[in-house]
Amino acid sequence: MITREKYIAKIRPFYESDLIKIITGIRRCGKSVVLEQVKSELESQGKKIIYLNFEKRAVYDNLYNDKTLLDYIQQKINESPNEKWYVFLDEIQTVENWNLACKSLRLENISLFITGSNSKLLSREFTKELSGRYVSFLIKPFVYKEIAEYAKELNKKITINNYLIYGGFPKRIEFNDEEAMIQYLNDLDQTIVINDIINRYKIRKDNIFKKVANFVLISNSRIFSGNSIFNYLKSQKIECSINTVMKFLDYLEEAYVIRKIPQYSTKAKKQLDFYTKLYNEDVAFNSIRQINNRFDITHNLENVVYNELIYMGYSLTVFNINGKEIDFLAAKNGKEYFVQVAYSIAENSTYEREFAPFNMTDNSRKKIIITNDEIDYSTSTVQHIKLEDFLFMEDLES
Repeated sequence: MITREKYIAKIRPFYESDLIKIITGIRRCGKSVVLEQVKSELESQGKKIIYLNFEKRAVYDNLYNDKTLLDYIQQKINESPNEKWYVFLDEIQTVENWNLACKSLRLENISLFITGSNSKLLSREFTKELSGRYVSFLIKPFVYKEIAEYAKELNKKITINNYLIYGGFPKRIEFNDEEAMIQYLNDLDQTIVINDIINRYKIRKDNIFKKVANFVLISNSRIFSGNSIFNYLKSQKIECSINTVMKFLDYLEEAYVIRKIPQYSTKAKKQLDFYTKLYNEDVAFNSIRQINNRFDITHNLENVVYNELIYMGYSLTVFNINGKEIDFLAAKNGKEYFVQVAYSIAENSTYEREFAPFNMTDNSRKKIIITNDEIDYSTSTVQHIKLEDFLFMEDLES
């Protein structure tokens, strides 16, 4: 497995901190691998390590609550009581009263690292149970440069089109058979979207929740409001309040299935919180819902650009200028960029539509358009970046 240095570099400054290091993210995005890579780095420095994976039956059966876990760790620490220990607890949410164990451990001469599945360890629980005592690191599925590196390690090649369809869950790249890969993605979707969320929140209207989830995930890279989803359900003869719809969206976001970014309006000069743009954490959630291989490459491409920009460290809003939309206002280190995304601008009508919002802005921010075209459509004021080049950039200046 490739070393995910981008994430490890963010965790490294906290190796010696008494804050609990929480590695979080959607299921099967590679949290455990990052945890093991941090562990290996500290092991190579001769540090005292305790590593427990609670997905292993032998570990969970014996260390099932805070008392049994604390007793076990204390026995290990007593072997070298004057040294600092580095404790790694993978999938800690299976332990009863895990939060109490973590609070106790951080008071010892211990540096504590934990991961947890989104089915039990969601962002609200981090805030409630460990407020002020932790630092969290969000791990995401592979971006394309990571896929290319891992595929090379496996003596494979994953094309950009393949990435636009099936996304970046690391495990799916290991399958040689496409049907097996799709089965894996469907099973993962079932576990995350259905089992984790419906069981976690004891959703009684599970059929309505599934309808909302399917509608949202197949409609990625679009502006939504609670009212628009409510109207969709109404058109399907499904009764559901707007409050319930908003709750369902929150559940999907807390499980890292979707991401919201607000729309900024120049007319109102503020963020329009009631209108947000929704992106899938991975475009596979869209593709596995498509029929007869009619994949939504256009919206998946924008979703991929969103994920790549987040990976690069940009904060994003949608920019609305007099009713015309620029896909992203990307900000980092005091610099802002307008970023427009299109599959192709070869047709005159598409070219004019995509460039029109740029023409309504001044030149105080750099203007970028990203497309899959081979021809360079750069102008004196707009930089055209080919998708293939963008996917290997470290930031928008490189």
